[in-house]
Order: sequence, then structure tokens, then C-alpha cells
Amino acid sequence: MVARSWRPSPATGRTLAAAVAGAGAGLAFEPFHVWPLLPIAVGVLTLVCLRGRTPPRLRTGFWLGAVFGTVFMLVLLPWVRVIGAYAWVPLAVAEGLFYGVAGLATVAVRRLPAWPIWVACSWVLGELGRSAFPFGGFPWGRLAFAVEDTPVAPAFAYVGAPGATFLVALLGATLAWAVVGLRRRPAWSVLAVVGAAGLACLAAVLPFAHTDGRLLQRVTVAAVQGNVPGRGLEAFAERRAVLDNHVNATMALARRIDAGQAARPDLVVWPENSSDIDPYADASARAAIGQSAVAVQAPLLMGAVVGDRPDSGWHNRAIVWSASGEPGAFYDKTHPVPFGEYIPLRRLLAPRVPALDQIPSDMVRGSRPGVLRVGPVRAGVVMCFEVAYDGLVQDLVRGGASLVVVPTNNATYTGTGQVDQQFAISRLRAIETNRYVVVASTNGISGIVDPGGRVVARAPERRQAVLERALALTTRVTPAVAIGPWLERALALVALVAILLGIVGGRASRTRVRSDPGGSAESDSGVAEEPPGQAGRAKERPLVSET
Repeated sequence: MVARSWRPSPATGRTLAAAVAGAGAGLAFEPFHVWPLLPIAVGVLTLVCLRGRTPPRLRTGFWLGAVFGTVFMLVLLPWVRVIGAYAWVPLAVAEGLFYGVAGLATVAVRRLPAWPIWVACSWVLGELGRSAFPFGGFPWGRLAFAVEDTPVAPAFAYVGAPGATFLVALLGATLAWAVVGLRRRPAWSVLAVVGAAGLACLAAVLPFAHTDGRLLQRVTVAAVQGNVPGRGLEAFAERRAVLDNHVNATMALARRIDAGQAARPDLVVWPENSSDIDPYADASARAAIGQSAVAVQAPLLMGAVVGDRPDSGWHNRAIVWSASGEPGAFYDKTHPVPFGEYIPLRRLLAPRVPALDQIPSDMVRGSRPGVLRVGPVRAGVVMCFEVAYDGLVQDLVRGGASLVVVPTNNATYTGTGQVDQQFAISRLRAIETNRYVVVASTNGISGIVDPGGRVVARAPERRQAVLERALALTTRVTPAVAIGPWLERALALVALVAILLGIVGGRASRTRVRSDPGGSAESDSGVAEEPPGQAGRAKERPLVSET
């Protein structure tokens, strides 16, 4: 008896290939940032959705896309384990399902002319869905958010995140198209890949000038990173120590200003949660913050937890303190993090999930964009995870902001890839808005990014630091901001139409094959195959050969 070596079935092999491609996509993001893997991963998923001995089914495409997406999210989001594996794995699975749209669409549109374009549109459709549902969406890991420090990054100024995702997906789908047809059309395959790559990188050579002479003003900004005493979920256990760290760092800046060692800033920025003590209700916290503003003789924008009552909830608020030490205008975070700042379906879930006791009350969302007058500057404020949402950022510029400020608290995720991923998004937002972006974090990453996405100042992580820079602000609005959400909606609509046409056309094709069993069916690669029922049928041979 001869033992047979195990070989995976074609279906198993395609599933494994989709999983490997998903892992590759995850490695394209920070902190690894092997960015060439991203279009390759899209191309591999496209190939496994197309290839097979029989025409693939829609459900097969959805399955392969979901496998890709789940593994992608597992590699991208291990920092969620800070909360618990019970959060990390379900989140990865739930988000992975949206990538099933790309797999399903690939199968559906494979017979349409120029199908790589429709496949790329379907990636935008999937990202649009998961950026909105459920519970306000979770756009982390959009293809566009891996292109910092690549030739694709300048495209953010023209087409924003949806357009950048389309360009990356188009390159990946075109790679798959080229592989499928390489033997029959080698020259066209090479030209198509070169063309898709050139289109993705086109913005890098376009003459968009981030400093076009329309100078609004020059301002000096100081971003304070006070540091926190703990790590993980215990980072803010000593709330007073966190506040004192930021006060002390600001007082040290004031002493250097008085000694002529530093320029007096036009505004000072503290992070989100720099005071988890309500400064409206606690006199000592109010006095400490006010004295900091008075000491530097500049307005202070800082983040505080306000309220925090089980009956009425709490606000995650960015407050402007005047140079005389009085609180004034404020912005309440409008996009709370589900299961981080509030519990969806609390009455249903809280009795069944004891871990949700860590969030005893829900954050109350704000209702207006965060455009605040801070001294001489109209600053646009988005807090922490809000920087990942296109509309929130673009609304700031449309509201007149000449500077984007991102107060953030990443202390919970110290030492994980989350801080690098969020800072990468902030850098891309600078390109998209043509604005300097000032990121003030409790313990890193704090930095100042110019309108070209370059980091001009960065604080070391887990240390107290103050970043000081003079910034030249302009009023120019990029095409991406002017277009707003319409490009994403248009690409998503194109994807829906293409998927519908592909499904209807596929059904009509199967009907013709059934009515003409002697005909031939076109394969996914464009090569004629024998019709179902005859493909792969070998000639009859005797079981024993004659001698």
C-alpha cells in the first residue's frame, strides 16, 4: 500500500492564498509599512477570485474576500488586545465581512469590459460601507491609509482617501489582469501595469504648490506632550499626575520664554484627556490650567473630560483658555468610539459582558464642527480617532480653519502599532487639506506635519516634551476638499451598477450555455473552455493496457 502525500484541494488552496494576501496587506501598514505588498495583495485576491476549474460563484468570491479581510484586520489590529482578545477577534471578523464585497464584485464583473476598473470601484464601495456601519463605522485600514512616504501620497490633495484607495486597488486589479493574460498579450499586459502605476503616481509630478503665495499669517505653535505615569488601561489611573505633567511642561516653557531661550507662542496645544478632572467643577484643576495659560501669555487649547455622571454622561471636550486664564469656546467630540467611549445597545449587552463595566457611562456626542478661534488662528480640531473620518476633517477647512489640530490620547496603546497608524493618517490629512497638522499626544506620537506630509517636528515617545515651530498658513483649498464626498459616492455608485450588470449578464450567459450544450464558454482568462459537463472529460481508456 502506497501512502499518498496530502495536497490541499483547489478550494482550500484559494482560501489559503486569500489569507496570505490578507496578511500581506496588513504588513503594508505601520509599524511594518512594507507598502509594495498592498497592490500585490489586492492582485492576489483578485486572481484567486477569478481562477478555478469552473466559473466561480458569487458566494465563493464573498468568502474569499471575507477571509482576506479577516486576516488583514487580525494583522492590522493586534493593538485591540490591550482591551482584550474578546474585542480583537470579533472586530476583525466583523470588519473582514466588508471585504467580501470586493471578492463578490470581482466575480460579478469579470466578464465586463475593463473589469479592473470596476473591481477598483468595488473597494471604494466596501470602504464606504465600513466607514459608516455599524455604530458610525470604523475606517481604520483603508487602502489609502498605507500610502504615506510613497509616490501615491500626493494624490490625497486631488482625490482624497477614496481616490487613493481606487488608485491602489486599480493597480492591484491590473496586475491580476496582466497575469491572467500574460501569455496571450504580453505587451498589453506590461503596458497596462505601467499605465496603472503611472496613474497612481501621477499626482507626485503635478504642479500643485502647497505654498502658492497666498499667505494668510505666520504663527508660532507649541505642542505639549506631558507624558503619563502608567501604561495600557491603567495609564490614567493617576488623573492628577497627568494634569500636573502638562502644567509642569508648560511652566518650563514659560521660564524659557522669560529667559529669552524660546519664542512666545501664538497658541499652545495640550492633548486629549490632558485633564481627566473636570476643570469646570474642580477649582484646583481650573486654577492650574489657567495659570499655565497666564504663564506663557498665550491662548491654550486643551482636552478635558467634562461631566462624567452616570445619569447624564460626559463630554470629551477641547477647551480654549484665554491668555488671561479663563475658559471660553470649546468643541465636543462628535464621533465617539463605540465600546471605547460609549456602549452601543448598553441595556442589552452590559448585563451579559462584564468587561463593559470599564465604561460605566456614555460619552455625549457634540453637534458642531470643531472650528475654534484660538488667539490669531482659526484652528480646526478633530480628536484622536476622528482624524480617520473624511467628512470631519474636510468640514474644518470648509469652515475656515487654517490649521488642523489633533489632540489625542494614545496612552492606552503605548508600544503598539496603533500610534504609528494614527500618525500616518494625520500626515496624509495634511496633504489632503493643504494645512499644517499639529498632533499633541499625552505620551506619543506628538508631531507637527507640513502641508506636504513631511514631519517637521516629532517628540520622543513616553517622555515629556514641548514642540515649538513657526508655521506659515495659507488659505488654499485642495481639489479633494472641494470635491468632498462626491467622488467616493460616484465611485461607489459605479461599483453598484457594474456589480448588477455583471450578475445579470452572468445569469444570461449561463442560460445560453444550458440552451446550447455544444457551444463553448469563455473562461475567466478569456480562453475558451469546454461547456459545463464536458470540461475536463478524458478519453475512455482500458484499465489494463494491451501488450
